[in-house]
Amino acid sequence: MGDQPASPGAPRTAFSPDGLWWWDGSQWRPAISPDGLWRWNGRGWEPAGPGPTHRTGGGTATAAIVTVAAFAGVLVLVSVVVVVILLTMGNQIANVFSNVVAALNG
Repeated sequence: MGDQPASPGAPRTAFSPDGLWWWDGSQWRPAISPDGLWRWNGRGWEPAGPGPTHRTGGGTATAAIVTVAAFAGVLVLVSVVVVVILLTMGNQIANVFSNVVAALNG
């Protein structure tokens, strides 16, 4: 493709740095088919196969899973703190409420 000299009448194919576009002499055209299965090699379409320009969309799902896991972790941490506070200070909190009730009735 790039190592063979072009024949005098053949247009030279130039690819964008990311390899996703090729220049046909008048405009940039996609080098990957819309379904991602074919790739333009400068002379014709060939099967794309896995490679650096074959992209999969796993980043968004991973980010969503990490966000949900972080949120669940924070909920568990807050729940543990609340339970510890209630277990250690439950009697004092009950005394405060009984004093408030006594003051309001008294």
